[in-house]
Amino acid sequence: MYRYIGNKKKLLPYIMASTQEMIGKTGTVVDLMAGTGLVAAEYRKMGYAVIASDMMTYSKWHLITQIMMDREPTFDKLKISSCYDNKYLSVLDYLNNLEPIEGYFFREFSPAGTPANGVASRKYFSAENACKIDAIRQKINDWIASDSLSEKEEAVLKHSLIMAVNTVANISGTYGYYLSELKRNALDSISLLPVQFSAGNIQNNRVIQGFAEDIAKDITADLCYMDPPYIKRQYAANYHILETIARGDYPVAQGKSGLRDWWDQHSKFCTKTKGLQSFEKVVSEMNCRNFIISYSEDGLFPLETLVELLKKYGEVDVEFIDYSRFRSNQSKLPLKLNEYMIKLRKAD
Repeated sequence: MYRYIGNKKKLLPYIMASTQEMIGKTGTVVDLMAGTGLVAAEYRKMGYAVIASDMMTYSKWHLITQIMMDREPTFDKLKISSCYDNKYLSVLDYLNNLEPIEGYFFREFSPAGTPANGVASRKYFSAENACKIDAIRQKINDWIASDSLSEKEEAVLKHSLIMAVNTVANISGTYGYYLSELKRNALDSISLLPVQFSAGNIQNNRVIQGFAEDIAKDITADLCYMDPPYIKRQYAANYHILETIARGDYPVAQGKSGLRDWWDQHSKFCTKTKGLQSFEKVVSEMNCRNFIISYSEDGLFPLETLVELLKKYGEVDVEFIDYSRFRSNQSKLPLKLNEYMIKLRKAD
């Protein structure tokens, strides 16, 4: 269960059709701000070689799982007992049945905890689930420290834990704040479920963690898809808990909401002053001729402004798509918004 702003599942047919129109059915494509890896995974299924990148650590684990693997890892270095013949299922069963620990998540993010900064207890998770998260996080950290996990094995376990956390989180949409009372799904017991791996190209795929405008110059591709965070909401702040799970660390939980210090992942695309400059840096510096950019009427700057910038580099076409808006439970914004698919073919 993904609970992220800007999920592009409904736009996949448009994105794939536009990609085939621009470069055909083969080639290397970039999902430059890939998030959960939904678009990158679809490209992989279609047979393209895929480069996927994002600044967030939780995205890195999603992306490795989504585009670098077509089957479960072997977990050869782990010595655990289980009733399953399948080693992957054995690992999940072992983690799901760990003795709960009253640790960092219990203290900082459950109603039974006492936050270190002295604020009232937070209600992101039930006390029981927070203790299970603490136990699973600690065991994964122990395995990493003892060099018992490959990067892909770490990715699958952290991807599974993040997905499980999303299922029982006591939030309305993002992790910017928690609900005042534990709702029904938050009272369910957290459980890691196996990833459903799918067939598709995994040759020459790679995952990069970094800011889009910084890594663009090092990428060569036939087409780049961009779904930039062009509104003021910063992903690093709104998904701070998932980032903590992904990193496996124990940051200071600040303020009433328990935010980690996220400024190192602050996106310039979320600011009016730097967003256009970042767009231009990506388009001008990447060794790529074709671009597809998702944008919407909620963007920080007018569509016309972005189009004029892109026209400096080549031929621009804009497709208008009706789309359902992401809203929190209390939002009064309209359900529908105009989504734009901007296609740029750079001049030779």
